[in-house]
Amino acid sequence: MIFRFLLIITFLIYVSALSAIVPVTDKISLSGIIKDHANGEALMGVTVSIRELRAGAPTNQSGFYSITIPKGQYTIEVSYLGYQTQILHLDLTKSKNLDLEMQMTPKEMKEVVVSSPKTDLIASNTMSKQQVSINTMRKMPALMGEVDLLKVVQLLPGVVSAGEGSSSFSVRGGGIDQNLILLDDAPIFHASHMMGFFSVFNNDAIRNMTLYKGDIPAAYGGRLSSLLEVQTKDGNSKKISGSGGIGLISSRLTLEGPLDSDKTTFIVSGRRTYADMFLKLSHNADIKDNELYFYDLNAKINHKFDKNNRVFVSAYLGSDFFNNSNVGFSFGNAAVTARWNHLFSQKFFCNISLNYSRFKYNLQSKYSTDNNFDWQYAMRDFNFRSDFTYVSNPRHTLKFGYTGIYHILHPGKIVTEDKAPGASDFVLPSVYAIENALYITDEYKLSDRLFVKAGLRSTCFADIGKGTVYNYDQNYNVVDSTVYKPGQIIKAFFRVSPRLGINYLIDEHSSLKASYARTNQYLQMASNSTAGTPLDLWFTAGKNIQPQGCNQFAIGYFRSLFTNTIETSVELFYKRMSNTIDFKDHARLIMNRELEGELRFGSSYAYGAEFQLQKTQGKLTGWVSYTYSHAQSTINGINDNQPYRSPYDRPNTIYLAGNYELNRSLYFGTTFVYATGLPITYPVGRMEIDGVILPVYSKRNAYRMPDYHRLDVSLTWVPRGIKNRKWKSEWNFSLYNVYGHKNAWAINFVQEQNNPYKTKAEMTYLFSVVPSITYNFKF
Repeated sequence: MIFRFLLIITFLIYVSALSAIVPVTDKISLSGIIKDHANGEALMGVTVSIRELRAGAPTNQSGFYSITIPKGQYTIEVSYLGYQTQILHLDLTKSKNLDLEMQMTPKEMKEVVVSSPKTDLIASNTMSKQQVSINTMRKMPALMGEVDLLKVVQLLPGVVSAGEGSSSFSVRGGGIDQNLILLDDAPIFHASHMMGFFSVFNNDAIRNMTLYKGDIPAAYGGRLSSLLEVQTKDGNSKKISGSGGIGLISSRLTLEGPLDSDKTTFIVSGRRTYADMFLKLSHNADIKDNELYFYDLNAKINHKFDKNNRVFVSAYLGSDFFNNSNVGFSFGNAAVTARWNHLFSQKFFCNISLNYSRFKYNLQSKYSTDNNFDWQYAMRDFNFRSDFTYVSNPRHTLKFGYTGIYHILHPGKIVTEDKAPGASDFVLPSVYAIENALYITDEYKLSDRLFVKAGLRSTCFADIGKGTVYNYDQNYNVVDSTVYKPGQIIKAFFRVSPRLGINYLIDEHSSLKASYARTNQYLQMASNSTAGTPLDLWFTAGKNIQPQGCNQFAIGYFRSLFTNTIETSVELFYKRMSNTIDFKDHARLIMNRELEGELRFGSSYAYGAEFQLQKTQGKLTGWVSYTYSHAQSTINGINDNQPYRSPYDRPNTIYLAGNYELNRSLYFGTTFVYATGLPITYPVGRMEIDGVILPVYSKRNAYRMPDYHRLDVSLTWVPRGIKNRKWKSEWNFSLYNVYGHKNAWAINFVQEQNNPYKTKAEMTYLFSVVPSITYNFKF
């Protein structure tokens, strides 16, 4: 049945591709790039529509759009949330390049809004897609004054936090390693600072972000659950400008502008905490010499050679450091992307990019000369991708491309300072893999009401030598091993991933959408914590580990109300995952040559319903959402082979995020979170064996931590300064966890002093009420 479905999809795409390249007479193209008038930044997601044809196209991440239409006189409408809508009357007798700049809606005009008949929520052919503007994020309450992109992602329906204060998140019941996080196309493997309290994203450098919870474009693969795309700014092409902020624990500064002319722009952004600077004020010698800080650096240069060619290079570097007389610990990411945008014609557009990503950590023990060691871990990706877009006509767009990735993992190396005879370093062998993928997507508007998007992604993943592969018996004991030479294929996997999306417009204000997506994952993460830590290990699919697979089905109803100022949505989803990986009880994950013997395999499923109501215009903006979901796994060798709750099974979540403009100088923001407690395995008894008292545990994840709930508020004050003054500033006052609820971070069981056979539970919480103040500025 599945094979027939794949054949039908492939045939439809092939036929559509042929029709797309057939020349059409008496057709002309209208194309161009749409930018922000204030800074020259390309705007993604702007709707360019032609009223007479009831057709249009959105701009891509480069701000480019293209529409092929018959010759004639047309009314062109250009609309984008938060910007003034533009209406143009054009007599088109030949192909035309039309570049536009859009101006943000002035405050005094916000109550008089001109909106398109259909919003992007209704007209978009993609479902399970969420976007939050950077301006909206900046007005939200923030932990310790640091507005965090990933904390905002955790407020979206279908997304749950991995724990109190953590930046890791689960999407629709998936694991935290099943989210593909891209920064300018480069993967970020560990997107957190300070054990998860802050993300690696500096909002001053970010242009936009998009989360796909399902219906992931065929251009992307390698993760089961979601795709989070984050793009950095290109740099102000109008003038030299800057922005920054000074908070209680960190400060940041961004500079951007043109170089010589508006053809070349740059942006440089930095952020650093300064807890270590305050430690130096201590009179305690053991404290004052400690190091404790993190930093982020973003840089990007963009050059436009001509109207058809543009190149940019972006880079990110971030690290955490903790160091005292006994322990030293550091970890961080690095990412570099070089991209070439080329316009072959007004119908044909491409992006070619090269990127490099690296994550590493280093743990040092300095307790004594005999026990000193240095534990090192690193992983690197080298990635080439090419993406092509061909716009045949307003009803038909073809996208296709190729991705090649070279994975290198260095699982671990312990360097000892013990010089005794026989002492040596412990090194796990490096792992190498190659991943190649071809994709094609055909977007076709069958009628004024029906839109179909069909895609196909074909992937070959190969685990290659040099390496030693262990063979296991049915009890996971090593029986022998095989040695492979450098470059020799150890195991190769071929997977086909179809994608299908349907959008039916019921009327101008409502639509019904459905989607199916097959995804596969070849890199997995081993962690002793559900929230993820910097000491997590990644490993590849291979001879003993099959790639994980997921089939996700979703259907949704979307409606806009009150002249498109309110958007509502209901989405139902079902996910079935194969070759799910979990770890046996008491698994040994650290520096284990035979890690595969600790793994167990099975299947998982998740289902749920997501409800959201969002107000996008006016003095009051924000959203409220409710999600009901359930996720469960069945793994051979775990929980007596019986089903058990996923670590991220939280049946009920309620999120509220709102901003209210009290006046031109005061903005009030609030967020509220309620979530069912995370599953947990409790000790339910104790037994004595040979005089040793041992705990007896419940079935896996049979219990739950207490329900989680928290209210945050903020007040942003914008001083009324001199009109047209270049220096502008604002003060943000935030209260995290206003009513001081003690949300459980961990629950430990300790032995009672008078009765060794009894234990009592002790809850650890991280935060009560946390006030913060931040001074933000721009010039």
